[in-house]
Amino acid sequence: MHAVEYKLLDFLKKSTQFTIPIFQRTYSWGEEQIKQLWDDIIRTGENDNINSHFIGSVVYILHEKADAVFQSSMVIDGQQRLTTLSILLEALARHVENLVKHGGKDEPCEGFSAEKIREYYLINRLEKDDKRYKLLLTQTDKDSLINLINGDDHPIISSRRIDAAYQFFKKRLENLGSNLTALCSGLAKLMIVSISLSKDDNPQLIFESMNSTGKELSQADLIRNYVLMDLPPEKQKDLYNKYWRPMEVGFGQEAYEQHFDAFMRHYLTVRTGKIPRIRDVYKSFKDFSTNPENPFHDLESCLADIRKFSEFFRAMALGKEMDKDLGQAFQDLREINVDTAYPFMLELYEDYRNNLLSKTDFLEILRLIESYIFRRYVCGIPTNSLNKTFSTFTKTINKENYLENVAASFVLMPSYRRFPSDEEFVREIKRRDLYNFRGRSYWLRKLENHGKKEYIMVGNYTIEHIMPQNQNLSTEWQKELGPNWKKVHESMLHTLGNLTLTGYNSEYSDRSFTEKKTMTGGFAFSPITLNKGLGETETWNLQSIERRANRLAELAKAVWIFPNVSEEILSSYKEKPKLPSEYSIHNFEYLQEGNYSKTLFDAIRKEILAIDNVVYEEPLKLYIAYKAETNFVDIVPLANSLLLMINMPYENINDPEKLTRNVAEISHWGNGEVEFHLSSLDQIPYAMGLINQSFEHQMGNGREAE
Repeated sequence: MHAVEYKLLDFLKKSTQFTIPIFQRTYSWGEEQIKQLWDDIIRTGENDNINSHFIGSVVYILHEKADAVFQSSMVIDGQQRLTTLSILLEALARHVENLVKHGGKDEPCEGFSAEKIREYYLINRLEKDDKRYKLLLTQTDKDSLINLINGDDHPIISSRRIDAAYQFFKKRLENLGSNLTALCSGLAKLMIVSISLSKDDNPQLIFESMNSTGKELSQADLIRNYVLMDLPPEKQKDLYNKYWRPMEVGFGQEAYEQHFDAFMRHYLTVRTGKIPRIRDVYKSFKDFSTNPENPFHDLESCLADIRKFSEFFRAMALGKEMDKDLGQAFQDLREINVDTAYPFMLELYEDYRNNLLSKTDFLEILRLIESYIFRRYVCGIPTNSLNKTFSTFTKTINKENYLENVAASFVLMPSYRRFPSDEEFVREIKRRDLYNFRGRSYWLRKLENHGKKEYIMVGNYTIEHIMPQNQNLSTEWQKELGPNWKKVHESMLHTLGNLTLTGYNSEYSDRSFTEKKTMTGGFAFSPITLNKGLGETETWNLQSIERRANRLAELAKAVWIFPNVSEEILSSYKEKPKLPSEYSIHNFEYLQEGNYSKTLFDAIRKEILAIDNVVYEEPLKLYIAYKAETNFVDIVPLANSLLLMINMPYENINDPEKLTRNVAEISHWGNGEVEFHLSSLDQIPYAMGLINQSFEHQMGNGREAE
């Protein structure tokens, strides 16, 4: 490795060519980074006391095929800065040409004529084809930058970010007019550190350690670099063009930036059964790809698998599904934000493609997922556990009877993960505030179009409060609602029974119910199914709202269905009763009557079993285990005290009083890394705070993986 400090312009002038390898991300700077660079340049140029401004490093390695005459180097780090400054220099060259056309100087600042800018910093004038350009980007970016420098039209597939950067600089230059002194002075003061690598250096390790400035690399960027960087150039090109490039094109520039990291997280969840934190996706991929137990015999088969799953993800998450029925089902799911279900859905899609799952059953399962999530939203059940629910769903599925297995699994979900029953759902949807509900156009569309072949486009209508929102209700409305009108207005305003669709929202305004029915476009003449019966309703009061809510709630029950599984079938899926343990609490010496440990145990045992009805107790030889899916706390009885082994990573426990001990590296009875010594009844509330954390951690009710 050889590091030298340079003025940026001198560095560009002496260099023949830099190429961006295919394993690098495309140009990704947005306005925030571009504006910061521009402001730094202007600030530096305006201040005579600032002699230089350091903008970072450029790390590169000489191409294997480079010759002594034409020195071409491959950029490992620094491409975003080099690309942005090349765009700025081209914009400046064009601006100077425009000034000359209007009588300005050929060289408004020394060394900054349009011709010198291009020939010093952008092109190799005497070379042809790719050798003509000092900076060669990759894929779409390459043609976009070349066309920009040549003054040609945009290529058919162009880089929106390169165009946006050019437009930014063009506008700023127009604002400067002919006063370019600060800009040119600032450019002349920019400094970089040139770091040239030898063949003995490890570009991947250097790349990872130096990516600390500019726009942070995405997890996808890091994965692509990791996969391709160490391969021979021809192999890089082959794998990139076969697998990675089709994914970039398939997602599109914007969706790739926004969704590819999330896709890789879902993919790894499917393949490993573990949910990586979003910031740890790259690390998880490295662990997965180097694990000898992964299902792939080589790198190419792994990339082929990722590409295959990316097609499934695009179909579901990005609206790329070609089948009309599946496309509609995926759209419905997207509207209620089903990110947590994607690992399960990806596996379903793979089985559908492999003919293990029929289209009919696939659609039915998708509808069950939709109903499960929507019913839980309506019933106010925390969504935190959904990540874990869907990441492990298929572990217990017998795919020979796919739909029945999935339906039974949904019905048998324990309380914290339950599929809300018809009774619970109907009760909650009637009283829930649905106006301020996320995705209100979704539930209105589903209710309106249920059972129809010709869908009504809900987007052409607006949501209407039959009883107006205005807190200052007219005397007529007060009379309509009755003596308790204030209470009725407050409690029923945003509920199911009082909400509908209309194209006459502004005309209805705060008019009386009678006027809303009988006016032109009134409820009595509405073609909208949700307005059925309003024309025949005499008075709009509490009873009317409740009657309509009852009717619509029954419709909702049919729209968001509960799994249809007979009790006979369900019984075959229920977990068989556990055989009695050969151990009991009475076997423990220190839990005999009269021992203080027994008093402590009885008190905390009662609290633990009250956490949730899925919690059960299992006495073992050396400790008593408390389980939901597995142990979340184990109690080791001691003389006059109890040792609590809390089953969660020590780093995740919230212990403000510092009363726990990390036993991860110490031999101990029970499960987990967290030990708490309970010696008095006064400590039980604090101990339960720790135990509840472990239960929530196991159930997936803690913080979402970030």
